[in-house]
Amino acid sequence: MYKGITVGAITTIGNKHVNRGTPCEDASYAVTENGVSVVCIADGAGGKQYTDARFGSDCAVHVITETLCEHFDALYNENREAAVRGYLMAKLRIAFAGIMEERTIDVIDRLSCTLLFVAVKDRRMMIGHIGDGLIVRISPSGVSPVSMPQNDKDGKTYFVTAAHADNYLRLLKTTVDDVHAIALMTDGVQDSVYNEEAGLVKPVVAKMAEAFSAGREEAEKSILETVQKFIVGSSNASDDASFGVMYFEGTKAPDPDELEGSAEKFASSGETFKELSQAIKPELLAAHEIIKKCAGTEEAEGEGEKEQVQAAETEPETTVAAEVNTENKETKQPKTISKISVILLIIGALLTLIGTIELVISLKG
Repeated sequence: MYKGITVGAITTIGNKHVNRGTPCEDASYAVTENGVSVVCIADGAGGKQYTDARFGSDCAVHVITETLCEHFDALYNENREAAVRGYLMAKLRIAFAGIMEERTIDVIDRLSCTLLFVAVKDRRMMIGHIGDGLIVRISPSGVSPVSMPQNDKDGKTYFVTAAHADNYLRLLKTTVDDVHAIALMTDGVQDSVYNEEAGLVKPVVAKMAEAFSAGREEAEKSILETVQKFIVGSSNASDDASFGVMYFEGTKAPDPDELEGSAEKFASSGETFKELSQAIKPELLAAHEIIKKCAGTEEAEGEGEKEQVQAAETEPETTVAAEVNTENKETKQPKTISKISVILLIIGALLTLIGTIELVISLKG
């Protein structure tokens, strides 16, 4: 068990933005509050359409960090992962709406950014990631990626402002057992220390994280100098760079001499998930018919079939808004009355009528 936790993070502007005279779009935040330690970083989207991305990234790291510090137990204990993802993205959407109103921004996409975070309370750990960037686990046995960059074949990534951002948010709940440190980095650092084709994290990441053994202030100063000199300073077109660490004091560090410096490229068949989805469609339809037959119903369930097929072809939309809509539909749905119930009601009414007639006749008599 660790003796304590030291958190820290640095952000520095890249030469690409320095040369253009544009501001840094990365943001980072690290804090320990309410017994919860959090490190969070974000990379504002680049491009002319993302005019206010720096405000989005700064807002994201603060809102998510505060949310995790205040509501860690509820988020960690909730079994519906989709609901937790939806809640976190809803918190950002609410905060971004405030920025849009304050700065008179016309579309939320102008605030686009990625998001990476790690939060720990006692032995429980929660990690989240959407977009590019890298989260690394450092243990006595070595250094390995926990969450790798989310990029498509064209290099495009995902942002927290996407319509279904919660579908792309990776969320991992685990414990800190056998963990020495967790390192997070935006792509401005990732590109220099990670071989994506082989899934290899360079040993220098472990060395950078180990700087926190000297305390937060010294570590942040050391890492900032390293990033500015060897990563940002290595190219006139370098991107903004952020690097954050959660360091578990009193735990065993990996042996630097035993860390792998190279690895073979991953083998790949070229098969895509889209192809898998298309291939399973006829089997899914056939299975649906079998299930209906076994249940003893021959009624047409066109809508049900469509939903089943769509579930295999696309990712499910599970957001806070979707849950609210579902609850509303359930509360507004009229109750159906069976034929037997109608017959019983009619019989009851007839008996009441007969009893009334008999009462009237007896009174007249």
